[in-house]
Amino acid sequence: MKTCYPVILTKCEDGSGYLVTIPDFDKNTFGATIPEAMDMARDAINLLGVTYEDKKWDMPTPSDLASVTCGDNDMKILVDVDFAAYRRMLDNRSVKKNCTIPSWLNEMAEQANINFSAVLQEALKQRLQIN
Repeated sequence: MKTCYPVILTKCEDGSGYLVTIPDFDKNTFGATIPEAMDMARDAINLLGVTYEDKKWDMPTPSDLASVTCGDNDMKILVDVDFAAYRRMLDNRSVKKNCTIPSWLNEMAEQANINFSAVLQEALKQRLQIN
C-alpha cells in the first residue's frame, strides 16, 4: 500500500548536503543533493517499514505535514513509499543454491551450453505452478 511520510531536510552548514529527519520513525539519513536526500529518505522509510512488518511492530501512522515543526531554513516534504513494492524488490535478490547431479549429466549439459540456473528456475516455477 502506498502512503506518504513527512520528512525534514536541513541543509548542512558546511554545504556538504542535507540531513534528512524522519520524525514518525525518529530516524535520520543524509543526501548530498535534494533528490538524493529524498531517495535516501524513501529507502530508509521503506526499509524501516518492512522491518516493522517483519517484527510485528505497530507501524507509525504518517503525521500530517502541517503538524510537523521544523526550523525556518528547513524544508518539510512528503515522501511516498510502498512497502509491498519494496519487499518485492528485496525478495527478488538472487541466492546461491548447491545441487548434486550425476557427472555424465553435468558433462552433457555443459557441452550443450545449458544455463543451470535458468533450468532450475524454470523447473521450480513449473513444479510450483508459478507463471
